[in-house]
Amino acid sequence: MTVDDSGSGEDAQGADSGEDPLALRLEGLILGAERRYTPFQAARSAGVSMELASRFWRAMGFADIGQAKALTEADVLALRRLAGLVEAGLLSEAMAVQVARSTGQTTARLAEWQIDSFLEGLTEPPEPGMTRTEVTYPIVELLLPELEEFLVYVWRRQLAASAGRVVQAADDEEMVDRRLAVGFADLVGFTRLTRRMEEEELGELVEAFETTAADLVAANGGRLIKTLGDEVLYAVDDAGTAAEIALRLIETMAHDETMPELRVGMAFGTVTTRMGDVFGTTVNLASRLTSIAPKDAVLVDTAFAEELIRTQDAPSSEAEAAEEAAAAEKEGEEPPTYRFALQPMWQRPVRGLGVVEPWLLTRRDGG
Repeated sequence: MTVDDSGSGEDAQGADSGEDPLALRLEGLILGAERRYTPFQAARSAGVSMELASRFWRAMGFADIGQAKALTEADVLALRRLAGLVEAGLLSEAMAVQVARSTGQTTARLAEWQIDSFLEGLTEPPEPGMTRTEVTYPIVELLLPELEEFLVYVWRRQLAASAGRVVQAADDEEMVDRRLAVGFADLVGFTRLTRRMEEEELGELVEAFETTAADLVAANGGRLIKTLGDEVLYAVDDAGTAAEIALRLIETMAHDETMPELRVGMAFGTVTTRMGDVFGTTVNLASRLTSIAPKDAVLVDTAFAEELIRTQDAPSSEAEAAEEAAAAEKEGEEPPTYRFALQPMWQRPVRGLGVVEPWLLTRRDGG
């Protein structure tokens, strides 16, 4: 292993480059290693080309640093592991880059949240005269191992759940292109709120919305795909569960006076999954239905409505439900019960998707 031994430690490097000494100490604490390599040296030590190393680093979300000596032994090991997976034939080079990108994007958001929200609150100086910088280092030192273990635990749990869904797929195609219920929940009038509310108030409202939505989706068996400030996107394996989540979102937000009205749009059909996200016509249709949904209401597409009818979660019409109830009463039997009601709305053109027939989804009395 060839290492450039120029320089006299991180503090000296920081002094030379104008970097904050505490930032360098924190970096060393978090990374668990000192800066030793330029990108070229790290790539050579890992046994990969500089071109491939650059692809991996950029995919992970790291900025180009020229040939500054800023990389550690951990960076070399990460390159070696990714390249080793490719060499062993376990991953193609393109798939290894995708692994790097998906991991980088996910953990970047997590890290930003922890620093902006979590760490900021914990590092308030406990005594007058103390600075935040004097408190930060020991707090990070105490939290780092606990947060690291917790991160690995949650990742393993999520990986187990995802693997379980994949092995239950009917065939290889279903592992990528699956029939799912997709829902968007959108805060009404959010743009107007941004003009009236202070930034801190707006941030608290968005966080409360995202937290409530995430908890409801997870608790009822859905998967939160992403949050977009005033909107959340979730996916569910079956239409009945998706309908329950949508209505609970509406009901929960309606009981919170600090929240604006909510509207939800859902569609059911084939969805392409990539890097934890979902794509395709079904997703686009759910988004369009959300934009035309009334306040505090849920709109679904025809395929979603047909799926609820097929699984007997909703009657095809109230007239049919009444006929079934009358027939059951005549025979001395219990009438069928349905959780949801569906009301067809006016057909309308939807940009990019042609003419669609939305259905208004509600809870059914006695369901």
